[in-house]
Amino acid sequence: MEELIHSMLLKLGEDPEREGLVKTPKRVASGLKFLTEGYSQDPYKILQDAVFTEDYDEMVLLRDIDIVSLCEHHLLPFFGKCHVAYIPDKKIIGLSKLARVVDVYSRRLQVQERLTGQVANTINEILAPKGVAVVIEALHLCMVIRGVKKQNANCVTSSMLGLFRSKESTRMEFLELIRK
Repeated sequence: MEELIHSMLLKLGEDPEREGLVKTPKRVASGLKFLTEGYSQDPYKILQDAVFTEDYDEMVLLRDIDIVSLCEHHLLPFFGKCHVAYIPDKKIIGLSKLARVVDVYSRRLQVQERLTGQVANTINEILAPKGVAVVIEALHLCMVIRGVKKQNANCVTSSMLGLFRSKESTRMEFLELIRK
């Protein structure tokens, strides 16, 4: 990958041997490996190792999970917050694992719509809860620094499964809780 980045610098008209750029190929390669480490992680394994039986059937919400991902169309970052809720049906999960599954999927080349659905569907498949809700609010640098150049245009996506889709009061409770 470092050779490709070195070549890219040349094609951009830069001198990859000048002082400020000598280590750039290594830094960029390292950064890309970090931002795509989700490909080497199994979100199902992460969740399965932390499922517990518990007689609790009220909403569990983890909000304001920081996300950073790379837009698969431009390889530019998008970043923001993810809110995840579920209503248990005899199974709960360690809270940190909810954040971990968000990280696994966000550390891949993504579109925000797919990321939202992947998080919701994975939690739904592992826990079989009464409902799952995921909302992501993100700023996309591909919209900010190029193209339409809209500095404050946040994209909001949602995935509502089970009771969050079929019961308006449950959905509204979730949406109110993430606004606080």
